[in-house]
Amino acid sequence: MEVRELPPHDRPRERLVERGPGALSSEELMSVILGSGIKGKGVRKLAREVLSFLEARNFSCSVKELTTIEGLGQAKATLILAAFELARRYLAPPSTPITTPEIAYQFLRPYADKKQEHFLCLSLNGAQELIALRVVSVGLVNRALTHPREVFADPIADRAASIIVAHNHPSGSLTPSVEDQEVTRRLKEAGEILGIPLLDHIVFSQKGYLSLKQAGYL
Repeated sequence: MEVRELPPHDRPRERLVERGPGALSSEELMSVILGSGIKGKGVRKLAREVLSFLEARNFSCSVKELTTIEGLGQAKATLILAAFELARRYLAPPSTPITTPEIAYQFLRPYADKKQEHFLCLSLNGAQELIALRVVSVGLVNRALTHPREVFADPIADRAASIIVAHNHPSGSLTPSVEDQEVTRRLKEAGEILGIPLLDHIVFSQKGYLSLKQAGYL
């Protein structure tokens, strides 16, 4: 359903007013920013396309690149980039040391409502400041998709001092599976060999997060 087809109380803007921005999915928040779609492409479809475009580029692109999306003009493109830049500066500036799972979760929240599991890696410098956040794989967390060579390839190139890994649970459950625990063990061992220690593995959803380190698995 497009926004205009929804009952008034289920529309993103009305839900934001009633329940706050935290109750909305990323798609709904983007729909609020966009305001409207174009003929043949409703605002929800346009919001999905914009989010996919931004995710593929680690949320870093120019106005010119963003306007290659059909239905997105310069005015909306500048509004989107301004909103993301303002959020980066005030909510999770790159210079913020990621010293707790709570801080890490602020960087991970854009992936909390994904329908598939996204395995993420945060490269950190010696001050535990974020160098880069990348999607390592999409799909169920398993040994093949989260092999140490895939996880550590970019942190090595980044000259990272340490890493944090994380993945979302679309079910909403924050209980780490046996596979989650095994992947954590293997990455910890690989990090010790490479000299890039694994500081934490965070399981998260829209409900919150669980630190495997705090829970005693790491």
